[in-house]
Amino acid sequence: MAIEEQNKKNKFIDPDLEKREILSPDGEIIKIDPMKDYFCDAKPKVHEPANKVIEKFLNWSRANSLWVLAFGTGCGSIEIPSLMTSRFDANRFGVQMRPTPRQSSVFIISGYLAVKTLKRVIRSYEQMQEPRYVVALGSCTVNGGMYYDSYNTINRLDYYIPVDVYVAGCMPRPEAMLAGFNKLKERIKAGRAEGANEYAEKFDWYKANQKKIIKDWNMPDYNW
Repeated sequence: MAIEEQNKKNKFIDPDLEKREILSPDGEIIKIDPMKDYFCDAKPKVHEPANKVIEKFLNWSRANSLWVLAFGTGCGSIEIPSLMTSRFDANRFGVQMRPTPRQSSVFIISGYLAVKTLKRVIRSYEQMQEPRYVVALGSCTVNGGMYYDSYNTINRLDYYIPVDVYVAGCMPRPEAMLAGFNKLKERIKAGRAEGANEYAEKFDWYKANQKKIIKDWNMPDYNW
C-alpha cells in the first residue's frame, strides 16, 4: 500500500507527520512530507558475506564490541545498571551501553512488553545498524511471564522481531546477563547470529504479525 493511501486511511496519524510548508534557512518556502523525507520505506536486504576469512574477522570484531541499547519496560530494567558497576564490570567483555538505536548493535528488551511499547520496539529495532542482535531478558519478554493471559501483553517476542539469545528468569541476575552476552558472542563468532538477515528474509511475515497486534499503525512499513 502506498504511503499516501496509508495516511488517508489512518486515523491516528501524528500531526507532526502531516504534509506542510516551512521556511528554509535561505528564506524559501519548501514543502515537507515527513513520511517520505524523514523515513526510508525500502525493505531491508539480506547481507551476504563477501569472503569467509574477512567475515570471520568481522564477526570477531563485532563479538568483542557490543554496543547495547536497553529497552526496559518494568522490573526487567532494574538489573541492567548493576551490570555496568565495578562488581560485574560488563565493560571487560566489550559491552558498552549506548543512548540511541543508531549507535547500537545489540538490543536488550527486558520486562513485560505491551502492545503500546511493541510499536516503539519495532521502530527502534529497524533504526539500528546492521548486523544487529536481540537479547530477550526475563520471563515476561520470553513468554509473557505472569502477564501471559493479559489482553495487552505480548507473549512471543520472536513473532514480531527475531531473537538471538534468551535469558530466562524473573528477574535474571547480572551473572545470568553476562552468561547471555557470552552466548551471544559465541553465536556471533560462529556466524550463527543471523537475526537481521532472518528479518529481511521473512519481512512480510514479521510485518503481518506486527500489524495484527498494532491497530494504530502510523509509520512506514520500514523505519530505517
